[in-house]
Amino acid sequence: MTENPFFRPSTLAYELPPFAEIRPEHYLPAFERGMAEQLAEIAAITADPQPPTVENTLLALERSGRLLHRVKVVFENHSAADTTPEVDRIDAGISPRLAAHRDAIHLDAALFARIEELHAGRAEADLDPQTLRLLERRHTAFVRAGARLGAEQQARLRAINTELAAASSEFRQNVSADSQARALVLDSAEQLAGLSADEVAAAAENGRALGHPGKYVLSLKNFSNQTELASLTDRSVRERLLAASLDRAVDTNGPLAIRMAALRAERARLLGHDTHAAYVVADETAGTVEAVDALLARLVPPAVANARREAEELAKVAAADGVDEIAAHDWAYYSEQVRQTSYRVDAGALRPYFELERVLRDGVFFAANLAYGVTFTERPDLVGYHPDTRVFEVFDADGSALGLFLGDFHARASKRGGAWMDELVSQSGLLGQRPVVYNNLNIAKPAPGEPVLLSWDEVRTLFHEFGHALHGLFSDVRHPYVAGTAVPRDFVEFPSQVNEMWMVWPEVLANYARHHETGEPLPAGLVERMAAAESFGQGFRTVEYLAAALLDWAWHTLPEGQEIADAREFEAAALAGAGLAVAAIPPRYRTTYFGHIFAGGYSAGYYAYIWSEVLDADTVEWFKGDGRSVRESGEVFRRELLARGDSRDALDSFRAVVGRDPETGPLLARRGLV
Repeated sequence: MTENPFFRPSTLAYELPPFAEIRPEHYLPAFERGMAEQLAEIAAITADPQPPTVENTLLALERSGRLLHRVKVVFENHSAADTTPEVDRIDAGISPRLAAHRDAIHLDAALFARIEELHAGRAEADLDPQTLRLLERRHTAFVRAGARLGAEQQARLRAINTELAAASSEFRQNVSADSQARALVLDSAEQLAGLSADEVAAAAENGRALGHPGKYVLSLKNFSNQTELASLTDRSVRERLLAASLDRAVDTNGPLAIRMAALRAERARLLGHDTHAAYVVADETAGTVEAVDALLARLVPPAVANARREAEELAKVAAADGVDEIAAHDWAYYSEQVRQTSYRVDAGALRPYFELERVLRDGVFFAANLAYGVTFTERPDLVGYHPDTRVFEVFDADGSALGLFLGDFHARASKRGGAWMDELVSQSGLLGQRPVVYNNLNIAKPAPGEPVLLSWDEVRTLFHEFGHALHGLFSDVRHPYVAGTAVPRDFVEFPSQVNEMWMVWPEVLANYARHHETGEPLPAGLVERMAAAESFGQGFRTVEYLAAALLDWAWHTLPEGQEIADAREFEAAALAGAGLAVAAIPPRYRTTYFGHIFAGGYSAGYYAYIWSEVLDADTVEWFKGDGRSVRESGEVFRRELLARGDSRDALDSFRAVVGRDPETGPLLARRGLV
């Protein structure tokens, strides 16, 4: 094997990983050496005979594990964005070992004793605010990881964490495999009636790529209600597509979810909390289970009432087709009919105005320049992790180099569903590193030479994920532990949701929304009609989201020892108990493919999207306030919030922007729940 490229820091611009050199066989040796190196670094900290100081303990811990970090961020992206059977095998084996490694650090009694001593003397230490915050966050992490437990309890905790890590990897791989297996294969273009010509061509190209030449394949997206349901005129095809989506990994992941929920409940009790949800929110901006309960309970009744009013409108349209009762596979289709007839908005007719390259450069990048002064230059000389990946260098308003942005926008069989942002290099003054961030989306790839046309929701996703990217790019803190998006889970979605506002900001929309063939702008008045049409669909979208959030909450408010016999039965009872058993609106995610909570970091945290939206809606109104230009507002938002990471309390950053505590009124108005 050639020299392992992870064994040394990258010499490329911004320490971009040398993807052209990296092979799967490099991962395991790099993981093993990286873990060994970090444990040796920890041992050196604890063996220091000098009393603990910020430099010899806290900052030494910050500097530790650099090799492990380099391989981990690359591998996690490879596993999610372009996996292979070999990568899956490595993931299944390394996930529990990484969990054990984290426990070896957090449960190191000598290391915690040094952190504890620094924490106890922090009031007299005259620490600067960023160092004080780092000390407090590190100390909290050790305590929450079980550093104060007895030996027997710690042993059980280690076993739980190892089993959960293995189960999470298995859950993720089960979803991926079954999503691919359940892709809907159709024999003729006639079965795709209602889809646009470019969507039909993309389905044909997908069929060719997946080994079904001459057929048309609709691959499944992460969520329940597949986007094609809004357009397909053949009701039986809609029914088959939704059934394939809703039944993913039922047999494999149902028992796995039950086991994971039980393990999390046991762990929470070990750590002094009644439930896993109580453990999670104690370190979030929500603070308490009761606070989350109150918000969700306030939203459910008006959301369901709103959805029922929408259902009445849909029933009138469906009756003309001889449909007596709206089923789940009908809702999106007849909603689109209502939008076309009542609001004169045709989702399919909008697509030619949203060509990917123009939306990216003249929309997403243009808005970032408008608000923050940054510019983007593509770097074809820098190699990404997949041929579809594009690399852009980001420059600040004064022309200084800021970091790298990687965009990987297309779906493929080797990529998990959904859209996400992460970092390959985190900004850090301590380590002298500038950020390298990436966005992954799942936009269908058309046939060669054909334009990439986006739906309205895909445009929104592009802006949303780029909001996360800006959060990482604008980070300006000293310590990597609190840099960029390393903020509470129920705060991290806030900046990305704010960034969605630019998609309809008049100056931005006029710049990117142009017909890809004629260059004609989006027809006048259409934006207002689109807003009205979106208002009509708020009942459905809110119920769909709340059902998933409360399903997550139900699994993670289970007390230790409560036995669950069947995951689907538990799910049905939980939704009924929450007042969300709306047959025609399945949850955005059902249990067995709810990767956010069983294979990601959102367990007992899916409420974060609506919690963050309170802050988002309030901030959008602030951005529209009198007396400031967009650029002036952008500078405040960047300086006081995006740049801060977790170097100070998240809500303090919000208050520094808006000037007060958040208010729920703007959210309720946006969601049609007033």
